[in-house]
Amino acid sequence: MTLVLNRLYHGYFWIFDELSDPRSSHILLSSPLSVLAVTFAYLHIVRVIGPKLMENRPPYDIKNVILLYNAVQILVNTYISIKAARHVLKNPFGCLDLDWSDDPEAMDQLFIMNIFFHTKLLDLVDTVFFVLRKSYRQVSFLHLYHHSGMTILMWFGIRFFPGGMSLWIPMINGFVHVVMFIYYSLTALDSSWKQSIAFKKRLTQIQLLQFIIILTVCIAIVFSDCSYPKLAGLMLIPQNLFITILFGDFYLKTYVFNKKSSKSTA
Repeated sequence: MTLVLNRLYHGYFWIFDELSDPRSSHILLSSPLSVLAVTFAYLHIVRVIGPKLMENRPPYDIKNVILLYNAVQILVNTYISIKAARHVLKNPFGCLDLDWSDDPEAMDQLFIMNIFFHTKLLDLVDTVFFVLRKSYRQVSFLHLYHHSGMTILMWFGIRFFPGGMSLWIPMINGFVHVVMFIYYSLTALDSSWKQSIAFKKRLTQIQLLQFIIILTVCIAIVFSDCSYPKLAGLMLIPQNLFITILFGDFYLKTYVFNKKSSKSTA
């Protein structure tokens, strides 16, 4: 038993210290235990502590806070998406190698991934706003799984794959978040936007397209001759496939089957 624990102990440091990118050791949550702790704390707060604290309280009016938060998200994600696109679009149909050197371009890619990871932590605040407004319907399994999964996966991204083909994710996800937070800002300013089924439907379609593109990129990494680590693609394929299924199920139930049901009962 002692031998097993000793090997696990040394294996842990071998993976997360020796195999990871030393340039990313300065990030806010450099340890895998710290990012797991934050993720579990987030889930406990929004599922247990928050609803219990809000049980006998009216919903908070935090419109101005939300508008400021949305503005920050729009600006940061626009910046991330544009910077990532400058690297990806140099060779959009080819292989983007992973470079752990101190070359200026490699350091710029690390910088993009670093900011992108921290935006995933910022995304968790969005769920806290739902709880403070007692909008519990929006704190769904899909919402929690997506935010938790992205936080953990992007931690692995910045620690082990900080650049190269990974930049497809901040480029596409950053753009999608810009569209999303523009919509959230519009609904905060004018509640009639919430009734725009067409806009919400298009937004879900954009999100689905995002996952399909990233899934395609991951499959290309695994089955092509690209020198980028295939492990990254293998890690992301199950996640993207599952989240695509979840969003696809939501889309069908909300905009296809629900529409047919409404027509049949009309």
